[in-house]
Amino acid sequence: MGTLFSHAKLRVGQIVAFLALMVLSSLSTMLLPTALASMIDSGVAGGSQSLICIIAAVMLALTLLGCVTSILAAVLSARISTQFAADIRRALFHHVQEFSEAEMDRFGTASLVTRSTSDVSQVQVFFNMLLRLGIMAPLMAVAGLVLSAATGGGVSSVLNLAIPVLILSVGLIIILMARYSVSLREKIDQLNRLFLEALEGVRVIRAFNRQGYETERFAQANASHADLTIRFGRLSGLLMPVIQVIFGVTTTAVMGLGSWYVSTGEMDVGALIANTQYISMILGAIIMLSIVIMMFPMAYACAKRIGEVLDTKPSIQDGKGAKIEETQQGTVAFDHVSFTYPGASEPVLRDISFQCRAGETMAIIGPTGCGKSSILKLIPRLYDPTVGHIYVNGVDVRRYTLAQLREQLGYVPQKNILFSGDIASNLNFGKPDGWAGDWVEAAHIACAKEFIDAREDGYRALVSQGGTNLSGGQRQRMAIARAVMKGARIYLFDDSFSALDMRTDRQLRTNLKENLGNATKIIVAQRISSILDVDQILVLDNGMIVGKGSHRELLKTCPLYQEIARLQLGEEALEHEI
Repeated sequence: MGTLFSHAKLRVGQIVAFLALMVLSSLSTMLLPTALASMIDSGVAGGSQSLICIIAAVMLALTLLGCVTSILAAVLSARISTQFAADIRRALFHHVQEFSEAEMDRFGTASLVTRSTSDVSQVQVFFNMLLRLGIMAPLMAVAGLVLSAATGGGVSSVLNLAIPVLILSVGLIIILMARYSVSLREKIDQLNRLFLEALEGVRVIRAFNRQGYETERFAQANASHADLTIRFGRLSGLLMPVIQVIFGVTTTAVMGLGSWYVSTGEMDVGALIANTQYISMILGAIIMLSIVIMMFPMAYACAKRIGEVLDTKPSIQDGKGAKIEETQQGTVAFDHVSFTYPGASEPVLRDISFQCRAGETMAIIGPTGCGKSSILKLIPRLYDPTVGHIYVNGVDVRRYTLAQLREQLGYVPQKNILFSGDIASNLNFGKPDGWAGDWVEAAHIACAKEFIDAREDGYRALVSQGGTNLSGGQRQRMAIARAVMKGARIYLFDDSFSALDMRTDRQLRTNLKENLGNATKIIVAQRISSILDVDQILVLDNGMIVGKGSHRELLKTCPLYQEIARLQLGEEALEHEI
């Protein structure tokens, strides 16, 4: 909980006003039995109608005061708890934005969504109840004990047995409930993960006729969650019956013992009624506190899960960013870099060294899973290398702040993510102050202008979440146009032309060469035909560089490149090239 309060701003004025309202509400409630006792003992017994009217007026005023202060306190507590939850969500969102890929992989998308929504809501509800009942209940219990002891005499001794029994019974149930709280949240994470996978992969599931399998998998997880929830519900269901039994027995004992004292003249009828009310209020306060305590295990589990996210320090930290002398503008160099993904047993890259000079175009090619995309992820520091150094503009990337480094890079990831909005807003991700002229130029370079112009609203045409209303090739060209909008020194294309036909591919590369000629370009490629004219080609195999040079040089020196060329270009074309 401490982590949450360190990220949420509580307004002192609101807290003070709320406490004042709660004190007034409690006092007005606790004074009613005393006024009732006075009415019975002095007004009714003495036959004074005027006194009865005066006391009745006082009781009405106390009731109205209690009602108004309770309503105001409820409104204020709702505002405080809502602002608290909003601050936590804001802190979570900003903190997750700073996570590297390693932290994102560690928590998982489904778990982060659950922690940012459902878990925060659980904490908000608990905090609201804590403010309303957790503060009022102790006030009423303490005041009730004092007034009961002052007016009840021997009757109040019943509480000496009832309260410990009630606390022990409730405490035991709460402890048993706590065992299930964390497990329930983990089960919800699992359900969210399965549901998210089914939504994202719905086309694949239908194409392979796997609806039955996915339904069964979700049903098993749902049944496991339901079983755990039932067990949790059984325990929580015991709480109120136990409290009611103890409450009923205590009330019966108080009335029986009080009646004996009244019959012997040791207690007035008004005092007995007032004492009965006080004891009911004490037990009611304990019930209210029990409700708060009952919610605590789940709220604590949720707060702990939220705290895990907020306490996680991103593994990628800003460099100092000051007094950087960029001696080699537009260059990228790897110096004996090795990299292992978090949790993996084998490195994905081994002793990678190369230099891409300013204005050059370098391609990376090799079998699937050889580490091509991993090289590109290391340049913008989505991950940091396990061993070695990476230089951009002649400066170690760890010396830049992340903002400084990424400002110089135009990155097109392998999976093209677009955001809900319109085409213009997606293009402006690369240049927030971009205007119509910038959109047209970027779309022309990325060969996207044709399909954009064909839309009725042009650059204001709506893009659905993830760009699902665009084809794969259109999403790829949009992602390239977004990167081009940035006007970066260095462009990273991670297999960004795979969904394009040969004609569009050729035209797009020609446009990039003509319009981004001064920029450095590193391209992860699958087709040799599209990288014949690049300045340098790296051939990767099993995480190592097994070939480096131009197309013609590699045909003579690199067996793996020869094999790829033979498969893609054909034997006759290969012999002609050689």
